[in-house]
Amino acid sequence: MNITFDINGIEVKATYSEDNIDNIFIPLLEKMKDLYDQKEKRVLVMLAAPPGCGKSTLLSFLKYLSENTDGLTPVTVIGMDGFHRYQDYLKTHSIIRDGHKIPMIDVKGAPETFDLDKLLDKVKHVADGDICSWPDYNRMTHNPQEDATIVDSNIVILEGNYLLLKDEGWNRLKDYADMTISVTADTDMLHARLIDRKIMSGKGRSEAEHFVDYSDMYNVRTVLDRSSDADVMLKVLEDGSYKCVGNL
Repeated sequence: MNITFDINGIEVKATYSEDNIDNIFIPLLEKMKDLYDQKEKRVLVMLAAPPGCGKSTLLSFLKYLSENTDGLTPVTVIGMDGFHRYQDYLKTHSIIRDGHKIPMIDVKGAPETFDLDKLLDKVKHVADGDICSWPDYNRMTHNPQEDATIVDSNIVILEGNYLLLKDEGWNRLKDYADMTISVTADTDMLHARLIDRKIMSGKGRSEAEHFVDYSDMYNVRTVLDRSSDADVMLKVLEDGSYKCVGNL
């Protein structure tokens, strides 16, 4: 199936095979519906993936399938980008990495540049089934946009890079999930995808390569090396198709 989505203001064309749709994506959505039917209250699914895996596009497609396939329950997708620290904070705080003091603004997107306490508090409300507001990320101001949406649906998928991180504090997030999903890919493929994405956003190749090598790939390795296993583990292959690692 060929489909086009608007992802962060960029038109993204995606293709998903009938095999992936019939044997991975629809069964995954059916599993979420079954969980809701058993629980009889909101189901919170967490999907974690490194930068460059295409999780936003995949989740847009899962949302589309849930709304256009008989017998499924529509899902709502929310993300953790709205929990970035504000620019003023990032410009005035630093982290220590490999013995060096680095301004947070230079590594925006790393775990330390998110407001974890705020995220944990909001996730608890969602997991409890509360009707609550949720922040988004404004790419014009480069700051969170508070109360951007209302979470009131029965099945909610929360996506983010670090939702399954084993690090102190972050490891509490998965306790709120009814189901966890991870998406991985080979690092060389992610590296190429991330450079292409930066170039599409208007950066020159050399600037794109520097940012990806300095920041994005560090975050990729953080996710791949320091995350817990998920209930459902998917891998993106070179041709853009998915395979399930283990049982669905």
